[in-house]
Amino acid sequence: MDRSLRWKLIVIVATILVSLYGIIGLPTSKDQLVANWKNNIKLGLDLRGGSHLVLQVQVQDAFKSEADAEIERLKEDLGKQSVNYSSIDRNDPQSLADAETIEIQIKGVPVDKTSQVRSLINDKYDSWTVAAINSTDYKLNMKPTKALDLRRDTLTRSMATIEGRINGLGLAESTVQQRGRSDAESELLVQLPGVDDPARIKQILGTAAILELYEVKGGPYANAEQARLQNGGVLPLNSKLMRAGARADQSEGWYIVSRTPVVTGRDLRNARPQQGEFGKWETSFTLNQDAARRFGRFTETHIGKQLAIALDNNIRSAPTIQSKIEDQGRITGASSQQDASDLALVLRAGSLPASVTYLEERTVGPSLGADSIRQGLVSGVVGLIAVVLVMLAYYKRSGINATIALVLNALILIAVLAYFNAVLTLPGIAGIILLIGMAVDSNVLIFERIREELRGGKSAVAAIDAGFSKAFLTIIDTHVTTVVSCAFLFIFGTGPVRGFAVTLVIGLIANLFTSVFISRFIFDWETSGKKAVSLSI
Repeated sequence: MDRSLRWKLIVIVATILVSLYGIIGLPTSKDQLVANWKNNIKLGLDLRGGSHLVLQVQVQDAFKSEADAEIERLKEDLGKQSVNYSSIDRNDPQSLADAETIEIQIKGVPVDKTSQVRSLINDKYDSWTVAAINSTDYKLNMKPTKALDLRRDTLTRSMATIEGRINGLGLAESTVQQRGRSDAESELLVQLPGVDDPARIKQILGTAAILELYEVKGGPYANAEQARLQNGGVLPLNSKLMRAGARADQSEGWYIVSRTPVVTGRDLRNARPQQGEFGKWETSFTLNQDAARRFGRFTETHIGKQLAIALDNNIRSAPTIQSKIEDQGRITGASSQQDASDLALVLRAGSLPASVTYLEERTVGPSLGADSIRQGLVSGVVGLIAVVLVMLAYYKRSGINATIALVLNALILIAVLAYFNAVLTLPGIAGIILLIGMAVDSNVLIFERIREELRGGKSAVAAIDAGFSKAFLTIIDTHVTTVVSCAFLFIFGTGPVRGFAVTLVIGLIANLFTSVFISRFIFDWETSGKKAVSLSI
């Protein structure tokens, strides 16, 4: 064997070993081999079973929150410029279609302050356009470009938050992606392989997880009316009512709290479950440095007073501040370890920018997935056997060459999927079966070229060289055409279609290596060192 063939053999053997390692690792027993196979070859929802959820992000909530934040800024800025007004409020869009009709109204502005109000809004509120309703009232509408940006940002942040919560559960093979062609639909597709209890997932995904800590100004009261009556029918300045007892194991009550929270969930650095006094589970949280300084100053000046810990606008607990607290706190009242763990998870992942509703929920049983795997394997094996028999009957001993290239093609494809933690789905299996035919097609092109050269009177070595050289450009052309088609499938397709496209592209790249490099090596090895060679083709 000459030096060139030796190096090719080393490359081929190394490729096979690396592929086998990626698929089964280094097992020391049969059980470990099976375990490595299952761990490295990840199955999708349609093969493994699990949950399929379609969520709709209520982007109108994000528009309302944005408007509420702008209203608070407006009140502060108008106060600084001594501009009086009777009220500032907004409308209340209830549907996705009405989200961009969000409107802020400023009423009762003195006539002599008109230019001052317009200048303020034009200078500091570039996301809004201002228009006069009459001489004293104005309305602000969000600019279309800013509304589109807010809608897209809400979807992106929702996907990132949901992904973070799911990954926190250890579901690395899950997928979260936008569904539909338009941002106006605001739909997200969530697939959770191996999850057969979607109720817990829905609870985790649907929790907004907005954590806020407020100064308590009064309470608890039996109801909201009692809170107002005991304060002369009017709430104290810069305060609001907040309900306690959102969970079934709490008695309902009401508190008067400051309007602005001391710290929020955005100030969190970490959250984790732990057991507190008497072995009860609770969720502890740690604040970042800036929030810790603010919280430390607040608690130091409010010792002996209550602090309301609110989650999703409901007070979970209202402990009394015993001493200065800086960077740590805890949320008590968890019913179990899982309850505390789930709360810590959603706090770490961050709050959703808008609420979500569930449009579709399906659970795929593992037995259906097992049937798909079995039928896919049967069809693949039958197709492979049929192709091998035809190649051996038509090309005789050279058909073995094509069979070896075909098997190594499948080995490399599966190894690449394992190395990149790709998920194998039913469309992916369809792509593998289709690849069998395309891989054989490449060998047929080469073999037929070699036959033509042999008929033209060339020697076996010259015919092999000419056959591979002339077929190479045709193979490249067909592969590039298919890859371009797969690129369009990936860009415009949904999850299953994308899986098919990715599998097919990986297989095509592997096919170039096996049909050109490995197949050529086998022919060269068979003819090396021989003066007279006859090909069985």
